[in-house]
Amino acid sequence: MKIRTEGLIQGYPGVTILDGIDMEASTGEILTVLGPNGAGKSTLIKSICNLTPPISGKIYVDDRELNDIGRKELAKIMGYVPQNYAYMQHMTALDTVLLGRKPYIEWNYSDEDFEIVEESMQRMNILDLADRNMNELSGGQMQRTFIARTLAQRPKFYIFDEPTSSLDLRHQIDTMKTMDTIVHSSDSGMMIALHDLNLALRYSDKVLMIKDKQVFDYGKPDDVITEDAILSVYGVEAKILS
Repeated sequence: MKIRTEGLIQGYPGVTILDGIDMEASTGEILTVLGPNGAGKSTLIKSICNLTPPISGKIYVDDRELNDIGRKELAKIMGYVPQNYAYMQHMTALDTVLLGRKPYIEWNYSDEDFEIVEESMQRMNILDLADRNMNELSGGQMQRTFIARTLAQRPKFYIFDEPTSSLDLRHQIDTMKTMDTIVHSSDSGMMIALHDLNLALRYSDKVLMIKDKQVFDYGKPDDVITEDAILSVYGVEAKILS
């Protein structure tokens, strides 16, 4: 399965954020979106998740236009983890993760649903938080809970917007290792916006780098994340050590 955009233009009244974005994400791969603050990474993610209609251009899932896909079907195709979460403060972590099974529920949760939820929480190392209310969790614990909810959703594409921003170094690496294993051992794909170039180099199959509202470069990490590119896009002199 593929997600692709053709000539995507996105923004707000009087403000263009993305101007003619052509990109493609495929199952079996991790595609990382890079760029400085304000480059449009989150805007691209939200557009692909059908949260913000494009000003112009098309978004496709395989050969189907995104707008032709119903919400319940789309929830089985894409699992979205945003930067900022909306949650019920007095809902437990277990109940929050269980919401990931909602697209598959007809009448009630099944034993299989609970098994998937338990496995997802175990992958994110939060089983011990199951009975804790969301307002009792730290920022990092909350972030891992929402990632677990998306794992329980079992989508074809995991769409993550800065999912490691609240995590310490160990949990950043553990999360990326987990997603790398899931994507490359199942018929799923991942599109992730990151600031950490080291994580992008280590775990990406493809990289999309955005600058000045457009695609600066797209391809394999070693080809895109170069010293010259870092200087041009981020304005920082860097040394890449192999």
